[in-house]
Amino acid sequence: MGRVSGKVALVTGAASGLGKADASALVREGASVVITDINEAAGRALEAELNAARAGSTLFLVHDVSSESRWQEVFAETRRRFGGLHVLVNNAGMVVIGTPESATLDQFHAHLRVMTDSVFLACKYGIPVMKESGGGSIINMCSTATHLGYPVFYAYSAAKGAVRSMTKAIAVHCQMNNYNVRCNSIHAGAIETPMVVKATAELGMSMSVYNTAVGLGKPEDVANLVVYLASDESRFVNATEIVIDNGLIAQ
Repeated sequence: MGRVSGKVALVTGAASGLGKADASALVREGASVVITDINEAAGRALEAELNAARAGSTLFLVHDVSSESRWQEVFAETRRRFGGLHVLVNNAGMVVIGTPESATLDQFHAHLRVMTDSVFLACKYGIPVMKESGGGSIINMCSTATHLGYPVFYAYSAAKGAVRSMTKAIAVHCQMNNYNVRCNSIHAGAIETPMVVKATAELGMSMSVYNTAVGLGKPEDVANLVVYLASDESRFVNATEIVIDNGLIAQ
């Protein structure tokens, strides 16, 4: 317990799935956490749940991660409430089924706004706050889709591929400027989240399909890795991509 005590974290897309597990684990390990999402009802419910576990630990903010002005407001409110920022988890995501031929340009741009523009904006306005706070850790949620060919997740894969490359540039920029800010990406395989369940159903598949391959991970499996990257235990882990897929890519 207490692996991230004294740290302030911000987790996007935190109302469900991986973001919810990440926020819960960070609060459990001692961090003060700002959780953001467009789903206000679920976000408020999680805020109440985490504050019941540890009073004053959590703040929920409604947040469209593609909005530049809203990012500025979120960081300003984070500083006002908790005094700074040490951990930034860029988790907000979406997926619409579509191949290179069937995906529309609007769908492609929507994926870029939610998962690529958001990381651009988060780091543009978040790095100065983290620098002023003494440094910290940026954790970008990616996917094994950046390593494998998934035609039905064409736009999703493109957006996550951009984040994979951005992660290294962010890390090197901060290192070259002595900001004491690390940046890494997490590439998860099949994890049992509402988004994965929905996409699997839309493809006409049963979740049991994963049992014949490498199995299905839990959000907590990824959250444990987030806590490690958020903590000082990972102080020498930087500009890297960590795959958590139970051997999916290897197979």
